[in-house]
Amino acid sequence: MPKGRRVNSSGEKSKKLLLEKAMELFSTYGYHETKISDIVKAANLTQPTFYLYFQSKESLYKDLNEEFKTNFFQLVEQDLNESNMVESNIENLLEHVFTYFTENPYLTKIGFYDSEEAVEIKGKFANIVSKKLHASSLNVEPIILADSIVGAIERLTLTALLPKLREPKQLAKDIVNIYFANQKELVG
Repeated sequence: MPKGRRVNSSGEKSKKLLLEKAMELFSTYGYHETKISDIVKAANLTQPTFYLYFQSKESLYKDLNEEFKTNFFQLVEQDLNESNMVESNIENLLEHVFTYFTENPYLTKIGFYDSEEAVEIKGKFANIVSKKLHASSLNVEPIILADSIVGAIERLTLTALLPKLREPKQLAKDIVNIYFANQKELVG
C-alpha cells in the first residue's frame, strides 16, 4: 500500500478505479493495444497516480490474471470436492463457473481467453474435471470428455452466456444433458 494512504481513503478508490478501467480496456482492446495513458484517462486520473499502485502495465495485467486464476481454481476445487454424484457435481460446478463468469466478464475475458496462461488454465481445469470423471463408469476416456466440456464452456460462454441468451443454471443443465444423457443410454 502506498505510504500515507489509509484503507477506504480516496487512494484506495483510485486503485480500484484503475483496476476496473484496466480490466475493461484489456478485455475490449487487448493487452498490446491498451496503453497506461488509456487506463488513466478512462479513470480520470494521472499517470503518477497509476505508478503509485502498479510498477507497470505488465505487472497490472499479471495481477489481474493471478486474481482470475486464484478465484477460478478456488471455486473449481471447492465444487468438485462436495459430492460423489458426478452428473450433479459437474452441473453444480458449471453453474458456479458460469455465475463467476457473468459476475466478472472482463476478468474472464482476460484470464480465460486472452492471457498467455489461458491454455494452461483450461488444461489444468480439464485435468481436475477428468479426475472427478474417473470415479464414474463412463463409456469414454475421462480426459476426452473433460476437454470437450471445457471446449463447450469456452464456446458457450462467448455465444450464449455473456450475450445473456442463457442464464448460468440453464446453460449448465444444457451441457450436462448433452454430455451425460447419451452416457446413460450407452451404459444402461
